[in-house]
Amino acid sequence: MAGRLMKTKLLVLFVAVALRYATAADSTLSMTPPMGWNSWNHFACKVTADDVRAAADAIASNGMKAAGYVYVNIDDCWQGDRDEHGNIRPNTKFPDMKGLVDYIHSKGLKAGIYSTPGPKTCAKYEGSYGHEEQDAKQYADWGFDYLKYDWCSAEKVYKRSDMQAVYQKMHDALVRAGRPIVYSLCQYGYERVWRWGASVGGNLWRTTEDIDDHYDRMSVIGFDQDGLEPFAGPGHWNDPDMLEVGNGGMNHDEYVTHMSLWVLLAAPLLAGNDLSKMSQETLDILTNKEVVAVDQDAKGVQGRRVAQEGPLEVWAKPLADGSVAVGLFNRGESTNPISVKFADLGIRSTVHVRDLWQHKDLGAFNESYTVEVPKHGAVLVRIQ
Repeated sequence: MAGRLMKTKLLVLFVAVALRYATAADSTLSMTPPMGWNSWNHFACKVTADDVRAAADAIASNGMKAAGYVYVNIDDCWQGDRDEHGNIRPNTKFPDMKGLVDYIHSKGLKAGIYSTPGPKTCAKYEGSYGHEEQDAKQYADWGFDYLKYDWCSAEKVYKRSDMQAVYQKMHDALVRAGRPIVYSLCQYGYERVWRWGASVGGNLWRTTEDIDDHYDRMSVIGFDQDGLEPFAGPGHWNDPDMLEVGNGGMNHDEYVTHMSLWVLLAAPLLAGNDLSKMSQETLDILTNKEVVAVDQDAKGVQGRRVAQEGPLEVWAKPLADGSVAVGLFNRGESTNPISVKFADLGIRSTVHVRDLWQHKDLGAFNESYTVEVPKHGAVLVRIQ
């Protein structure tokens, strides 16, 4: 009896240590913020396997893959019924999920899937409640590399105080499934998720309610991220939601603001437009290598607000090479000059300034740099 008890205790200890190790190891899946595409913002529940293939084709051929976009993520509305053993099956819009994932992989890309800890997804499709182990194994068997796990109807079966344990449960199931899978917690910033998301295995966690394709909504979400920078870093990222660039609800300057702010925030960059039909202007915003490099900087620091005068804001993000990325944002209703004072960045010497959107060296400056910024627009510079 004593021997069996000792063996049981050792087994429990081994599993606990293994899970702690796995949690730490998971951070290597996202040493920089994930980049890719998600189906929801444009396609929502109309998404089909053909739409996902078209997105993979576009990423592989239009320069997005070279810029760092690698995840092709299916959001809600792919689920069908469960079979007699409780295994989840895709619906008729996704007749061959394994084949679709293999196709994405054949392009040198990675595949993402979506579920909820509740009985039903936000769109009322089958959730993972009571089937966490089965679903994690199924995602691994299909070959998925990323899971977005959306709170949705979990509110009907759990209390918010259960949230950490609920998200830990799926993380542990993913570990046991044996495939490295980036774990995205989507629960809208409830319960200060930024304080505990990493401890339950999250690689990224939503800090806000849903974004939409309007300047007012995007700007409120983005600029409200100030103060969350202590909780982000390599392997674990604050997620202010997916990109709306190219969906048509904002103008060029507003999309430049959107992208500039997200890269300063070290936010995941998940395009949400129809990649098969986007304009060159949209592609240029998404793939500007100097801008994307700010997001993907190896230091992994989330930027913060360093100055504000009414609707005019200056944000800064220190980079691995010792330089600083600075965004000058005009949230006002007319063109305004905005200045960054180098003392606000802890710099008291002559600096060199480069405009990252224009790929242009602007020269040497002392004490400050000033630029005219259009209504709802942004200028993104690198100061060295």
